[in-house]
Amino acid sequence: MTSDVVEVAIVGAGFSGLGAAIKLSQNGFDDYVVLDRGSDFGGTWRDNTYPGAACDVPSHSYSYSFALNPEWSRSYSHQPEIHRYINKVADEHRIGERTLFGSDVTQATWDEDSDTWKIEYTRDGKKQTLSARHLIGGVGPLCEPNLPDIAGIGDFQGEIMHSARWDHDYDLTGKRVAVIGTGASAIQIVPQVGKIAGHLDVYQRTAPWIIPRTERPYAKAENWAFKHVPGLQAAIRGSIYTANESVAAGMTYAPKALKPVEALCKANIFRGIRDPELRKKVTPTFAVGCKRILKSNEWYPTLDRPNVDLVTDGIDHITAKGIVTKDGTERDVDVIVVATGFHVTDSPVFDTIHGADGRSLAQVWDEIGMQAYKGSFVHGFPNMMLLIGPSTGLGHTSMVYMIESQLNYLVDYLKKTTAAGIVRTDVKADAQKKFNDEIQHKLAKSVWETGGCASWYKDVHGNITTLWPGFTFSFRNATRRFDIDAYDTTVGGRRSAPAGKHGDSVPAAL
Repeated sequence: MTSDVVEVAIVGAGFSGLGAAIKLSQNGFDDYVVLDRGSDFGGTWRDNTYPGAACDVPSHSYSYSFALNPEWSRSYSHQPEIHRYINKVADEHRIGERTLFGSDVTQATWDEDSDTWKIEYTRDGKKQTLSARHLIGGVGPLCEPNLPDIAGIGDFQGEIMHSARWDHDYDLTGKRVAVIGTGASAIQIVPQVGKIAGHLDVYQRTAPWIIPRTERPYAKAENWAFKHVPGLQAAIRGSIYTANESVAAGMTYAPKALKPVEALCKANIFRGIRDPELRKKVTPTFAVGCKRILKSNEWYPTLDRPNVDLVTDGIDHITAKGIVTKDGTERDVDVIVVATGFHVTDSPVFDTIHGADGRSLAQVWDEIGMQAYKGSFVHGFPNMMLLIGPSTGLGHTSMVYMIESQLNYLVDYLKKTTAAGIVRTDVKADAQKKFNDEIQHKLAKSVWETGGCASWYKDVHGNITTLWPGFTFSFRNATRRFDIDAYDTTVGGRRSAPAGKHGDSVPAAL
């Protein structure tokens, strides 16, 4: 960490960045540094501390396969527990020793002369620089809050807070509260706020499909068994994985097969809401699965409370005192909670990364669409690998499985290029295009294309660029080994010829 050039720089200390650091250490790649703007590990699970924050993936599958946690307190874990787990794993592997917290990366630029990434970051109020031979992006898609573009929002005189930037010093008890959004964060926030607010207005643009949340606390005997019965946790993890993969088949290949899920969602509405008109308002008009299927037992009963109103007229503008809907109604509020998600396909992070031709990642993706080869490497950005990159997101199971698949690819990439003396690796444009064309072809009949909804899954070109189509084990197979023949490489400062099959050997330089 004290040298002018490190072998690997990892940006981000959440699940993906931490996992990368651990796998590098385990495989003998010790010359690396982790940069993160926060104060500890955790990423989105460190930053999202809003009331009710929890995971909608079962606890046993939301952990590293190499660091199973027998101490989960519930079948679905909540934010504080996940945050503790991530930091515990980091401590066990001593990753903190190689991490610079409070480091906000402002720019990363590829330097052709030295075949390194020049990284600029701010730490303790000072601008600093670092050079790295390889850049690993572990910032994740849920890191930059998306504030709604609503006229007059800057004129509001009350309190405004985004779900990912919660102000715990502000007491909502007895207040008039407005929550904008009905997505994954909102359905966890609203039930908690509805219990204490004087009045709560929930502004809904699109109703989500919501299934019951089968959450329960674990008994002491279960935790004992998780810890002492060999293979038990792995077996539970496997059963969860298998059940979830059946949903993937419906989403990608046979949307009509999700009708039982739709029936379950409708039963959830009927059970939670008595008013027929309100039931109608909360029933989606698009196919189940077209947007993320959410899990909650409290959402519908909360909307049915006497101090809660669901507003579906659409927001026209915001005043100093409250929110005005398109029908002209003004509702005065003390605080506005913005639960409108994150910049996923248009993250500001993309503007800070500049490739071999000087263009930013944002500029490249504006032209060709948000794409990468195997969700990992982008043509024109040598020696850079993205974790949870384009087309790796999921709507049915744990992202940790996808992260670990990419970590396999990362380690094999470093092993093969290091052994061959390769100093520059850039995925071929045609390989990247072919890979992404195949993804779009597979998605053509998916529920995300045919389900009749608009979502953040699509980029500015209208392509679904955030989701992996089909089964996750196919992604695991695709990333099991680094296929060096899909890349242009430079050995010892000279461009090499295409590598042999499966990258088993690198031919002599041209």
